[in-house]
Amino acid sequence: MGSDSHESGFDALYRLELIECSEELARGRVQVRDEVRQAGGLLHGGVYGALADALAVRGTITGVDPGAKLAVTLANHFTVLHPISGGALQATARRRHRGRTTWVWEIEMTDTAGRLCATGRVTVAVRDR
Repeated sequence: MGSDSHESGFDALYRLELIECSEELARGRVQVRDEVRQAGGLLHGGVYGALADALAVRGTITGVDPGAKLAVTLANHFTVLHPISGGALQATARRRHRGRTTWVWEIEMTDTAGRLCATGRVTVAVRDR
């Protein structure tokens, strides 16, 4: 799936770049810029959560019938290990559980130099439309 920028909704506000997306693996990136920094100059914590959420939900949607099912985040837990102030935040989400009504994804986020910046887990509910 080549690099893709999403032009609507919340993902457009923080400029999610979706790099790859399947029901087992999703990868994306966000460029660090003034609009997504907190007052101290570091990347705002909400961007880590938004990126994790977007990848897990989009990955789940690829594995279900989007005309009949919804993917909705139930829980989003992440820990920032190394805050960043420039470059890009890159994330890889791997599906760890695929159930009938819930999917669980683990996410690793790195900076441009490849250092681990954050880890997390997102649980997604699969519901009928």
